[in-house]
Amino acid sequence: MADYDYDLFVIGGGSGGVRAARVAAGEAGAKVALAEEDRYGGTCVIRGCVPKKLMVFASEFSDTADVANAYGWNMTPGTFDWRQFRGHLNKELDRLEGVYRSLLKNSGVETFDARAKLKDAHTVELSTGETKTAKTILIATGGQPVRPDIPNANMGIVSDDIFHLDTLPKSILIIGGGYIACEFACILHGLGVEVTQYYRGAQILRGFDDEARGLIAESMRERGIDLYTGTNILQMGPASDDHSSAIPTASDAAMGAGAQQDIVMAHGGVKTDPNPDHTGPIWVKSTTGHEGVYDMVLFATGRDPNSTDMGLEDVGIDIGRRGEIIVDEYSKTAVDSVYAIGDVTNRVNLTPVAIREGMAFVETAFKNNPTAVDHDLIPSAIFTHPEMGTVGLSEEDARDQEEIEVYCTSFRPMRTAFAGQPDRVLMKLVVSKATRKVLGCHIVAPNAGEMIQLAGVAIKMGATKEDFDRTVAVHPTMSEEIVTMRTPMRTA
Repeated sequence: MADYDYDLFVIGGGSGGVRAARVAAGEAGAKVALAEEDRYGGTCVIRGCVPKKLMVFASEFSDTADVANAYGWNMTPGTFDWRQFRGHLNKELDRLEGVYRSLLKNSGVETFDARAKLKDAHTVELSTGETKTAKTILIATGGQPVRPDIPNANMGIVSDDIFHLDTLPKSILIIGGGYIACEFACILHGLGVEVTQYYRGAQILRGFDDEARGLIAESMRERGIDLYTGTNILQMGPASDDHSSAIPTASDAAMGAGAQQDIVMAHGGVKTDPNPDHTGPIWVKSTTGHEGVYDMVLFATGRDPNSTDMGLEDVGIDIGRRGEIIVDEYSKTAVDSVYAIGDVTNRVNLTPVAIREGMAFVETAFKNNPTAVDHDLIPSAIFTHPEMGTVGLSEEDARDQEEIEVYCTSFRPMRTAFAGQPDRVLMKLVVSKATRKVLGCHIVAPNAGEMIQLAGVAIKMGATKEDFDRTVAVHPTMSEEIVTMRTPMRTA
């Protein structure tokens, strides 16, 4: 039997890689090493979920005074201090990175602050020049945002750059309609930035329930975000005196929905550059002919797996069209000694999924318990304003599979209705007519992410509509509507 330096070498210090390394070392008794070229904690902790959610919290205070005044408090709207917030945020991220490093150290994992690539099926080459051998190698390098392949794209920023801005722009154009684009549109608007958003499709949040994403789009526009569907960026460059500084109007945005045939590509092969080439006002022309000048342009047009220049194909690992590492149900690549988990596999790109995949990998590779990852019925949340929580099938996907009943209600919640605000929420269940199982649950409301976690337990267990009906409502709450809807809104 070959003699290796380690039982396991993990490439990537994000949530999935760290969890796998810790469990393999701590529970399975393996000799483990891990290499990370950037900061420990990965996308989620350093430049994703955690700092983004803290920014969500910060943005939600913008209308506090208005609501409080309606409830009898004498409050005056304040101003947001980005530098103060960013300083506190950086301290928190430093603390969390330190926690990740400590967890690895306390589990007996040896760490290398270096980039790693495969030299062969059992050998890793570090950017320091060292080589290390391991019986098993786990790739958990995550993903990175991409820019569209258009001239001057490097004048814009990507989501990773948001957290490093010295100051917030007065105005920003966000390109994209996925959850990252929509979340940052709501966050920045809540922090006082004038936000315009272009999306090439007919409606934002493609792939989610149509009714739910429609309500979010309506709410974003009501709050003052200039959201243009059927619109994409065509040209961009430094602003000059010849360019009009007028930003297109909301009525123009509505007109853009019919112009999808003019749309150019939204995803390109241009990787991120942490140093945009231009810091002044940016002139932009859209595919619908509109022109505007913005302080900043944010590209949120997708993420690609971090798999380039790692020697993967040289050792026989299969790579997909977007750079994803192809794995089987046990996260094993075409090379028996190499596994991959998380966003680099482009399966379900969520932090809790990467952690689950890491745990299943350890069961399979080190505990003689082959464990396939369950990617079915995963609850998720989109932190727009209001939030969306979702689990299971959308109405559209469900009706393509079988006959369904749709139970749905939309209303103004008590808290903001009292304050005279137009906010609306949505509670929706998609039910199989044949089995009565709840196939999907979709919530658009404040704290929808908190609600969907609990609904996800019931739906994962196979709850029927009658199980929901037998549950006594908690009154007065928004969520009680989930168990009080008795008559289907429609069938399909």
